[in-house]
Amino acid sequence: MWSLVLPAILGGLTTGAIYALVALGLTLIYGVLHIINFAHGSLLMLALYGVYFLYAILGIDPYLALLIVVPVFFVLGYVLQRGVISVFSLGKEQNVLLVTLALAIIIDNLALYFWTSDTRTISLPYAYTMVEIGPAFIPLPRVIAFVAALVAAVILWLIMSRTRLGKAIRAVAIEKRGAELVGIDVDHTYAMCFGIGTACVAAAACLLLPTFYVTPQVGYAFVLVAFTTVVLGGMGSFMGALVSGLLLGVIEALCGLFLGESLGQIGIFLAFILILLFRPSGLFGRRAA
Repeated sequence: MWSLVLPAILGGLTTGAIYALVALGLTLIYGVLHIINFAHGSLLMLALYGVYFLYAILGIDPYLALLIVVPVFFVLGYVLQRGVISVFSLGKEQNVLLVTLALAIIIDNLALYFWTSDTRTISLPYAYTMVEIGPAFIPLPRVIAFVAALVAAVILWLIMSRTRLGKAIRAVAIEKRGAELVGIDVDHTYAMCFGIGTACVAAAACLLLPTFYVTPQVGYAFVLVAFTTVVLGGMGSFMGALVSGLLLGVIEALCGLFLGESLGQIGIFLAFILILLFRPSGLFGRRAA
């Protein structure tokens, strides 16, 4: 039994690292902007197409594409927040929800129009290379994705805790008006935050594509799990997003092992319901006073 369970756990951790990386961007945006970004999954899909076309047209490996896609999507996120979301929301949080939902609809339908609903994949020579870890054999791209996702989480934590930008982000998240009074450019901080969150999604796309596929609808499944990860870990908690992402990956793998692969995500939403029932603030969230 252990020879079956251990590979499932290790495989779940590698999948969960991607969930965590997608959720880190989402929880960063929520922690500062206090809104749910409905366009998060659409931006992931757009990044996957970007990585796909870089490989299909220019022959750029998805891991090397990190150097291109991440900066480009950081700028895209910054421009979307500063030039679209901020302008059309008129400073109202409920309007931000509607604007991000509109962005998601527009991006998804443009992708469907230009690229059709065909499933696209890439074939890489190392995609089926296995790494032996005890009794488990894990595909090399998943091991790389796990390590890279943890590195990205550490980099994000260092940015938030050790840089002036991170201090500004935390100040705006705690008290927007007070941050303005001490000279922090709140609009710029919002846009930087959205840009970093979008860059996290782009990094996840580069790590996903060697073993995954892309269609205009691919973002839906990931964003649902990402929302679950954010709520499970505690809204706005980076540690919570990382731990709950890994945990959900393991739960999905174990449910897939015992219930069948098609039923693997049942465990994710069951865990989500239980957490909401017994700890609504999430694993690392703070209870309301």
